[in-house]
Amino acid sequence: MSETIAPVSAVTAVSSSGTVVAESPTARGRRARIALRGLQVVLALFYVIASALPKLIAHPSAAEGFDKMGWGSAGMYTIGVLELAGGIALLIPVLQSVAAVALSALMVGAFVVQVTVFGGENAATPLILIVPLALIAWARRDSNTRLLRLVRRQA
Repeated sequence: MSETIAPVSAVTAVSSSGTVVAESPTARGRRARIALRGLQVVLALFYVIASALPKLIAHPSAAEGFDKMGWGSAGMYTIGVLELAGGIALLIPVLQSVAAVALSALMVGAFVVQVTVFGGENAATPLILIVPLALIAWARRDSNTRLLRLVRRQA
C-alpha cells in the first residue's frame, strides 16, 4: 500500500472583517511571527524612548549634537518627530513595512552624518539598526498591498 503525502502550504484564514487570523499552521511559523512582533516592539521602544524623546525634550546632548551639525533646534525637532512617527508606525500593522523602510532611510542619513560630521564616532549604530529594519520591511511586505488598497479606496 502506498501513501501520498501532500506538502503542507501556508494557510491563511480570513475573518468576516477581512483581517488575517492565521498565516501558518505550524508552531515554527507562529514562533517566527511572535519573534518578529517582539523585534518590532523593541525597535519601536528604542526609537520612541531612546532616540526621539531626547530630541523632543531638547536634552543638552541632543541639542549640542544638532548645533555641531549646524541644524539647530529645528532640525533636532524634525528628526525627533520623524523618529517618533516611525516608532509608532512600526506597531501599526498596515504601516509597519513602510515605517521600517522610512526608518532605514533615516538611518542611512544618520550614518552619513556620523561619518562626515562626527568622524565616525558612533557610525556603527545606524548600520546595526538597518539590519532588523530591513528584516521587518521584507517580512511584512504584504502590508504594503493593504496600505495601497486603503489609499486607493480613499482616492
